[in-house]
Amino acid sequence: MKLASTPRLLGPARLRRGVAAVGACAVVGLGLLLIPGASTATASVVPDVAAPVVPPSLLDSLRGRSRKLRARFVSPARPGSIAILRRLFGEDADARVGVHTAQPEATAAVSSAFHFITMRPFSDKVQGRIGTYRIGFFPNERATGAPQLVKPDGFVEVTLDNQDTPVSDHFRLRDFLTHDQGSVWPKYLVLREPLVDKLELVIDELRAMGVAVGGMRVMSGFRTPQYNALGVNGGGRVKDSRHQFGDAADVYVVNGSGDRMSDLNRDGRVDTRDAKVLAMAAERVEREHPDLVGGIGIYPATNAHGPFVHIDVRGRAARWGGM
Repeated sequence: MKLASTPRLLGPARLRRGVAAVGACAVVGLGLLLIPGASTATASVVPDVAAPVVPPSLLDSLRGRSRKLRARFVSPARPGSIAILRRLFGEDADARVGVHTAQPEATAAVSSAFHFITMRPFSDKVQGRIGTYRIGFFPNERATGAPQLVKPDGFVEVTLDNQDTPVSDHFRLRDFLTHDQGSVWPKYLVLREPLVDKLELVIDELRAMGVAVGGMRVMSGFRTPQYNALGVNGGGRVKDSRHQFGDAADVYVVNGSGDRMSDLNRDGRVDTRDAKVLAMAAERVEREHPDLVGGIGIYPATNAHGPFVHIDVRGRAARWGGM
């Protein structure tokens, strides 16, 4: 699979094979690049092209506080990202929905590819769907006279071909997909880079605490509003769940072959005390990086799953479940 050729063409393709001096774009920070966007038109396939090169100075500004981000979401709602995308991939690159892949310079400290992902605009959701994929309606989206919650800037289009695109060193697009409509493709995802950055920092913090981390699993990432609503009454979900806005994830640490929370505190059992270790690491990350503050909640094991921790970047501290 050649990710450099995965975007869907929605306008004339004039891709550049290199990048000129980056100038002011090299200092674009984390907040400018959380973006989606594209117009709707007849889709076709972009021909194979050589991936452009990202200079080290620009790459450093894109990889987040963890230095482990490997993707940025692009939208007209955040003009800084459009400028970088066009500089690397051509003046019409923002009109091509999908994954645009660039390579670091040979002198860069990292060797992995970096991905710019242009999103479908929010307006492409018609009657609660994009195509055959059901999304539903966000809280207060249809209400009159009620305060509007902030709507997502747009939707990442996830296909069978691009679902394994890395968004960071430890996470892929498909890790955050809603757990329904299994046979429907493409699927649509809302995901914010600060959440992924925070999860990577939590992994680093756990290791700094002497805790082994073989991997971190996302039990629940993005939830479409229609899926979230199914559990509001009986499943413990709330109507305005942050999962709907792409900035929350329920996670646990896996070491070995099992697919449940591991024994993080080494007491010979797996319970909420292990989730507490994970939650403590998240709190330490927030103290170090106040701009990533959010919710941290501990959940016990059930017959369906082991203990886990909710982590989000809502912008204010929230604690529950024994925190």
